Amino acid sequence: MATAQQQRTGLVAQKVGMTRLFTGEGDQVPVTVLKVDECRVIAQRTADSNGYTAIQIGVGTAKVKNVSKAMRGHFAKAKVEPRKKVVEFRVSPDALVDVGAEITADHFVPGQHVDVTGVTIGKGFAGGMKRWNFGGLRATHGVSVSHRSHGSTGNRQDPGRTFPGKKMAGHLGAEQVTTLNLKVVQVDVDKGLIMVKGSVPGSDGGWVLIRDAVKQSKPKDLPFPAAIRTAAAPAVEAAPPEAPAAEAPAPETPATEGEG
Repeated sequence: MATAQQQRTGLVAQKVGMTRLFTGEGDQVPVTVLKVDECRVIAQRTADSNGYTAIQIGVGTAKVKNVSKAMRGHFAKAKVEPRKKVVEFRVSPDALVDVGAEITADHFVPGQHVDVTGVTIGKGFAGGMKRWNFGGLRATHGVSVSHRSHGSTGNRQDPGRTFPGKKMAGHLGAEQVTTLNLKVVQVDVDKGLIMVKGSVPGSDGGWVLIRDAVKQSKPKDLPFPAAIRTAAAPAVEAAPPEAPAAEAPAPETPATEGEG
């Protein structure tokens, strides 16, 4: 059970898309489906060796030819297959997880709140109205060919320049955004799915980071330090029943002379 002072690791998931779930009362809940694909611990960072405490997690299986030689050695040291995505999560010293362990989707429980971080969809070069929600100029009465312009951006002779950070047209999207306090609605451990209520930043197929919500209290039944998949015990085959011992044949009586 995790307490407020204990900081658990997060998970790296892949955004599948959005759908809806129905409650027992018939209400529909819009959810985003996040898939956890063999999330394994690659390395540990300790205060003695690195000056901080964290664990490194890798998800998704990558082809060896697409992995650099340095990363191949890094994965070989952890005795895990090469991973597509590697991320570090800061944790408290008592929340370290052994290298090679697989963290499953039930690391988060239904009803708890999480913070999800992703890279938003890129929209290219956008004007002031689309990028900053400006109202634009009047549609009639003297305004000509500049209805969607953002207006003047400079000043008078003093200071005679445009201040940095002025809201103007420019590149929109493709930036890291964290959505806070999303509620976990359902978890499917067998399929590795986490369904959270509402939208999540990023496009379908993109990677997102899921952490315990920093502005909400943690449930009491959270697995600590993590929900780890344990290897199934090998099945013990039952010994076949022994065949009953065959009875020894009766000894033959030697034939005597004169018989027959």
